[in-house]
Amino acid sequence: MGKQKTLGRWKLLMVLTVCAAPIIVSYLMYYVVKPEGRTNYGALIDPRAHPLPNVGATLLDGTPTALDRFKGKWILLNVDGGACGEPCQRQLLEMRQLRLMQGKEMNRIERVWLITDAQPVDTMLMREYEGTTMLRAKADVLKDWLPTEPGTALEEHLYVIDPHGNLMMRFPKNPDPAKVKKDISKLLRASAIG
Repeated sequence: MGKQKTLGRWKLLMVLTVCAAPIIVSYLMYYVVKPEGRTNYGALIDPRAHPLPNVGATLLDGTPTALDRFKGKWILLNVDGGACGEPCQRQLLEMRQLRLMQGKEMNRIERVWLITDAQPVDTMLMREYEGTTMLRAKADVLKDWLPTEPGTALEEHLYVIDPHGNLMMRFPKNPDPAKVKKDISKLLRASAIG
């Protein structure tokens, strides 16, 4: 009779262990291993806190326009002055390359450069980045609208606007193009619009 009791206790202990194992493993994974909750590289922005304002956009010839003319498309957004030094040109190049890297999905993306001053844009620069929509916009409105990382300026970030016209992502200063491409690819795959 003693052997059966011992065998029964072992069986009960095994059943309890099997039932408790998932709870114990999940506890260890959450509190010891700490799962990475964020899978995106760029910082997500709450569009309710940053609704699309009237940025006073005009084409380079002075014709009034608006950013909402791109609704239905994803927008890669760069902000800089018309002189567009080396960092600005690097961002324009990265935007072009990021769009091209999306392959057959690239037509869902528009590249927009918001120019914050009246400085003329060099003709060679316009030719080199043909396909990028160049608009003049009010610098003070952009500063109020577009969030930056502490210690950085608007010109150091690349922004993403979704097809509904919502500002939704900001990439860090000097971003890793491979990680930016991965984020954009995920957005395009997850979205049926744009």
